[in-house]
Amino acid sequence: MSAEFDRLVAEFEKFQSKMKHVDQQMAGVQDMQNELAELEATASNADRSVTVVAGPGGAVKDLQLTDKAMNQPPQALAAAIKSTLSEAVAEAARKQAGIVDTHMGGMGINATEQVIETQAEAFGIPAEELRQRMAEEQPVRREVPVEEEYHEDYSRQSVFGGDSEDDRPAPPPAQSGGSAGDDFLKNLFDEDDR
Repeated sequence: MSAEFDRLVAEFEKFQSKMKHVDQQMAGVQDMQNELAELEATASNADRSVTVVAGPGGAVKDLQLTDKAMNQPPQALAAAIKSTLSEAVAEAARKQAGIVDTHMGGMGINATEQVIETQAEAFGIPAEELRQRMAEEQPVRREVPVEEEYHEDYSRQSVFGGDSEDDRPAPPPAQSGGSAGDDFLKNLFDEDDR
């Protein structure tokens, strides 16, 4: 009976260990989702007359055209927009894959390599060139000395020069004729101050 009990205890501990690992991975999923939601990739054409900002899933967040772009023939402008858009979306996909690999790397997904291989084939660019671009896109993280990390905390200081609430600038005067929603919010915040 003792051997059976020991086996059951060992199985239960193994199960608990796996559940702890799953819990840790799930906690990382929320961080991953936040990073993915904030993701942006910017690309510009050679003369910088067209700039595209792509977000997660290749969504276009911004398109900027200079006067120089607007002076191009329509076909040339369309071609510049399409190629710049493709570049921004491809960069966004590589960044997304990098985020997924960072958070789920232990699961053997290797999304970055899959995206690079697919893009290399689709765009006719060597995979090594795409890997190099991705390495250049990675932000360089400066190592912060421990003493600086803990002694340079400005989180409780005001950007207006003082640390007390009395130093805050006065809010702008209320405008009359606001909507019912404005009145609701004003009353809501007034109640919080009491």
